Amino acid sequence: MRKIIAGILAMVMLLSLCSFAVAEQEPITVTVFRGDPGDQPTEDNKIYKMIEDQFGIKFEIEFLAGDLDETLGTKIAGEDYPDLFDGGNSAEKLINAGALINLLDYISEEKTPNLYNHIKDLLPQLVNENGELFIIPNYGINYHEQVVNACNGPAFFIQKQVLAWDNYPQIKTLDQYFDLIERFITANPTDENGAKYEGFAILCEDWRHFCLINPVQHLMGQPNEGEVYINRTADENGIHKVETFIDKDYSKAYYKKLNEFFKKGFINPDTFTMTYDQYIAKLSAGTVLGMFDQTWDFGTATAALETAGMHKNTYVALPLVYDEAYGFGTISEQYLNGGVPNKDRGFGISVNCEYPERMVQLFEALLSDEWQKILQWGIEGEDYYVENGRMLMTQEQYSIRNDAAWKMANQALTIWESAPKKQGIQDDGNTWAPGDQPEILQLNMSDYDKAFLAAYGYGKWADFFNAPCELAPWGEAWQIDKAPIQDDYDKFNLIQDQQLPKIIMSADDAAFDANWDAFVAEITPYCEIYANFMQAEVTKLVELATK
Repeated sequence: MRKIIAGILAMVMLLSLCSFAVAEQEPITVTVFRGDPGDQPTEDNKIYKMIEDQFGIKFEIEFLAGDLDETLGTKIAGEDYPDLFDGGNSAEKLINAGALINLLDYISEEKTPNLYNHIKDLLPQLVNENGELFIIPNYGINYHEQVVNACNGPAFFIQKQVLAWDNYPQIKTLDQYFDLIERFITANPTDENGAKYEGFAILCEDWRHFCLINPVQHLMGQPNEGEVYINRTADENGIHKVETFIDKDYSKAYYKKLNEFFKKGFINPDTFTMTYDQYIAKLSAGTVLGMFDQTWDFGTATAALETAGMHKNTYVALPLVYDEAYGFGTISEQYLNGGVPNKDRGFGISVNCEYPERMVQLFEALLSDEWQKILQWGIEGEDYYVENGRMLMTQEQYSIRNDAAWKMANQALTIWESAPKKQGIQDDGNTWAPGDQPEILQLNMSDYDKAFLAAYGYGKWADFFNAPCELAPWGEAWQIDKAPIQDDYDKFNLIQDQQLPKIIMSADDAAFDANWDAFVAEITPYCEIYANFMQAEVTKLVELATK
């Protein structure tokens, strides 16, 4: 009871002291578009209610339904812009269409100190050639230091039960990974309910086709650059060589391995046509043993499995590389990169918004320490407690955060996920993300996961990986805007989307070689255009960073 009272008093102080109160302003309803599927919050969501009471703002939210590029194209053609516009992984389309305002017209050290200090050191990386900024990164800006307890980005994933079944082996290479899945599924073709296991799933839908395309760069020891391989060591002229990898022999080796696995019946043909929702449903059912993805992309499935107590069916991220037998040399994995601002990802304010300054002031307020604690931790005394200066949660408080229904009533996820946010460490030593807090990480880990990590002698999931490397001067190359070569870039991606599934499903070795050769012949002209463009852009960014 004392903790609850303390929490109420803290909130009263916050509401009375906060300098961003706009109660005197007219209540408004802000239209929002998110370039991802999602669920509507409940009418009585407590955090949205606090935002409404504090700022006079309600949200009318539209989530993506269908193809992202088609949806954005329709909105752009009709200039049907919401007030807050998150274009997901195609946000450049909005920027290039002139759909968003330049935020730097509204941000200054005097008027918006939180936002200004949040981005000031990163502005050379974030602004375009005209010195404009349309979207403040929604992730990747760390305070004090980057916290790496787990891999939140790309990796090969495998169900924990598969590793436990084989007495917790160290799986380092691609061949070890697929060999283990094959041995497990041969010995255990179905789960305890008789549902058939699927060896490896590949999500190909829309922009999430990175699950199909991107693995090769990581197998070659590189962090995530998108669709190019960049030599992190400059040549004698200071140039970092850039090449597309999808048309190279070191890519052929990966798709040959997938073809072999497919012919054995461990990859279902429907994996190439399933939607994202179908993919999440499969993972949530616990029958998919492995996939390449990014941790954040299937968090809904992880939460569903944990809520159902199916901890053995949740996934471990593994940093696989090619072994030396492939002939590509000795490769050291480097999946984890230094902190990467999520450039051009998150909310922009549309040119149709009637109150852009009010939206900027909202983000300014939500970036305050007080509101960041509310958005990330919740309400003190209700969602967490403080003991000896440490922000803590009981196991029940932390576990319920995985419940989808609870989230819709108790978190402002849609706004928080797309808005600027603080990551890393607070000034007092607490972490900004509850899951990064060491005490919470250990206390609220399931008994299954504690035993699993102990079997490896590890204390956290990041222990499976090498330490993060230093962020390259170009950041990560996937962030580079492809608009100047958009038509060729779209064709480059379309050929991959159409031909790679066909290659993986080849009936025999002869068909595989024929399909691969036809693919390379078709895509090579676009690879050349794309590689030349990216080489120029990377070189330009390196020069800017070293001035």
